[in-house]
Amino acid sequence: LIKLFSLKQQKKEEESAGGTKGSSKKASAAQLRIQKDINELNLPKTCDISFSDPDDLLNFKLVICPDEGFYKSGKFVFSFKVGQGYPHDPPKVKCETMVYHPNIDLEGNVCLNILREDWKPVLTINSIIYGLQYLFLEPNPEDPLNKEAAEVLQNNRRLFEQNVQRSMRGGYIGSTYFERCLK
Repeated sequence: LIKLFSLKQQKKEEESAGGTKGSSKKASAAQLRIQKDINELNLPKTCDISFSDPDDLLNFKLVICPDEGFYKSGKFVFSFKVGQGYPHDPPKVKCETMVYHPNIDLEGNVCLNILREDWKPVLTINSIIYGLQYLFLEPNPEDPLNKEAAEVLQNNRRLFEQNVQRSMRGGYIGSTYFERCLK
């Protein structure tokens, strides 16, 4: 709130000084809401967020480095694109790290219910971050995007764990090559 107030004050000063930079452009509802979400972020210690352009809060990266589970010691990068329909529409989230995971396909699409049918405007960026982190702690073979990984997880947990480790070290699983993604 203080940050928003100081932004308004800065705009007033620019306008009274005759500045044109941004004076005719009002912040959209999506920009105001994302500002609020980011100010209220409560990131787990395994997550980090970065903005390539500090003036563009609608596009950013999230890095998740799980400290337990199958994906422990991995480093996974997600890109967030927040549209003008936010918070009524969920952000577009892609995994930029190729990962052997039942809920993330090889193109980086993520299967997380709150990014699709269960999205509600009351949910925040923080909700999504915790949802993504949970996918690494508890992969869900019941709702897969990578059906092969889901099958292996359901039928042979040990083999699934070996495949995850091989993929994170950098190697082939079947005919698919995975880049090393250990931190």
